[in-house]
Amino acid sequence: MRRSGLLVWQILEALRRMVAPGVTTYDLERTAEKMMADAGAKPAFKGYYVPAAGRVYNFVLCTSVNSEIIHGLPSTKRVLRAGDIVKIDTGVSLNGYFGDSATTVPVGAIAPETERLLKVTKESLNLAVEKVRDGNRLFDICGTVQQHVESNGFTVVREFVGHGIGTKLHEDPQVPNYIDPRNGNPRLKEGMVLAIEPMVCAGQPDTRVLSDRWTAVTKDGSNAAHFEHTVAVTTNGPWILTQP
Repeated sequence: MRRSGLLVWQILEALRRMVAPGVTTYDLERTAEKMMADAGAKPAFKGYYVPAAGRVYNFVLCTSVNSEIIHGLPSTKRVLRAGDIVKIDTGVSLNGYFGDSATTVPVGAIAPETERLLKVTKESLNLAVEKVRDGNRLFDICGTVQQHVESNGFTVVREFVGHGIGTKLHEDPQVPNYIDPRNGNPRLKEGMVLAIEPMVCAGQPDTRVLSDRWTAVTKDGSNAAHFEHTVAVTTNGPWILTQP
């Protein structure tokens, strides 16, 4: 999983450097797909089937711009413009083990309040990672994200959550970014690996899915940010597998 995680980090770093006005989200897709192929990795997202909805995802990236929260479809028609923010989410499988990570990248200069949205969202992830310790509870992670985000005047998305990860992209337990008593509160144990991914809105947390049946956006049109790491529970504390 460490090998998968580092490859995901390398891909996201390359894409982050590409982001600029005039670049399309499909330019990012092409680069990511080539990097995966060159590394002998399988894309985690492309070909992902959702039985309940009867649909298949056809890209290696999710590229979500501004009010798009997650699952945005790369497109040659989606041109990045100065002042945008683009969320880039991707995952790979190497030798049967998965890595999954996401980042939000500003396109040139962005508004100060949007900068603060990105800062708070990333901080909430970093604070949550510190709770990934043997003996802690899942709610230690969920509550940490919720408290930091809401105390800074932003909101957390309810409909989409983080997850366990390993030999499958999505495994138990679900990892909400808020305390949900219905979800259960398992104790964290050495060897567990979680994909922690705060999805944070500048406005209200209500979402809707566009007619493409994938792209989730904020109902009120406010900006959203998304950061994610794959993190292992070890006896020495949290190990972020998706960064050096």
